Amino acid sequence: MEVIINDIKCRFIEDAERAAGAAVAAFLREWHSPADYVEARTSGSTGAPKAIHLYKDDMRASARLTCRFFGLGAESTMLLCLSPEYIAGKMMLVRTLESGARLYVEPSASAPLQHAGVPIDFAAMVPMQVQTLLQSEAGRARLASIRRLIIGGAPVSPELEAALSPLPTACYATYGMTETVSHVALRRLGGASPDFHALGDVTFSLDERGCLVINTPQFRCKRFVTNDMAELTDATRFRWTGRYDRIINSGGIKIQPEVLEEKAASCIPARFFFTSLPDDRLGEKLVLVIEGVEWVESRIAALRTRLRQLLENPYYLPREIIFLLHLSETPTGKLLRRLDR
Repeated sequence: MEVIINDIKCRFIEDAERAAGAAVAAFLREWHSPADYVEARTSGSTGAPKAIHLYKDDMRASARLTCRFFGLGAESTMLLCLSPEYIAGKMMLVRTLESGARLYVEPSASAPLQHAGVPIDFAAMVPMQVQTLLQSEAGRARLASIRRLIIGGAPVSPELEAALSPLPTACYATYGMTETVSHVALRRLGGASPDFHALGDVTFSLDERGCLVINTPQFRCKRFVTNDMAELTDATRFRWTGRYDRIINSGGIKIQPEVLEEKAASCIPARFFFTSLPDDRLGEKLVLVIEGVEWVESRIAALRTRLRQLLENPYYLPREIIFLLHLSETPTGKLLRRLDR
């Protein structure tokens, strides 16, 4: 069914009219209100979610950057398969308004594009949705019908990046946050460079901690200081290396868990993360948390042997391996690095 909702050309996919249509209409009522901002919530991946105000002029500026980069206009088709309650869904609606594109809408689900039968020029998904689609031939075919796909909300693993490489879809990892009204940098997956590249006039620098500072001349707030550790290639390119607030100090050795996770990903066929527990001697001891039932001892021993080869430094080997049936997530599907035992 195709309807016009506050100037957006929406085609609802199958039974999406009631739930997804209500969410779209609710956001657009707020968007067209006299206020110069909309309410939003942070993801809660590094703390409790909090309500913030996002200025509509900043959202329009962000949408124009994305539309310009991807060449999106009135003849384009977009897919909304993320909740408009969060920034990724809100910004897909604003991009549609700015470009005049046709928007296909379906409820937020782990396996989107269940019923779409048309090519999509531009879509946004979280890694969990992409991973689910890749598990079946039909899902891969649906992904292949998207010309350009941005993936955000959580890091894209090397395994997911490799699985996407046979598809004709141009896939991009995003860097951004709710406060920067969606992404400010993109990385082409499967490309030669591991760097994120700034959009528009955005530039980057580092503070005294080695954390990324985002300079955004097009926004009301011109400067955002993050807790993201990064290596700068130049003022418009960087490589993300982890979170400053996740650094583990084990016996005086500072360990960035995200670096270990990238190296260990090839030998752990499940979701996992490195974290720490208090230790009387070391202060913090490094632990590895794996989702699923506990492995047999021989398999754990083989994993430890492989980790010694991959991680090289003995200080980077986990002192303990913990198995949890289910890892905790935020409402937007981000992994929560906590031990709920």
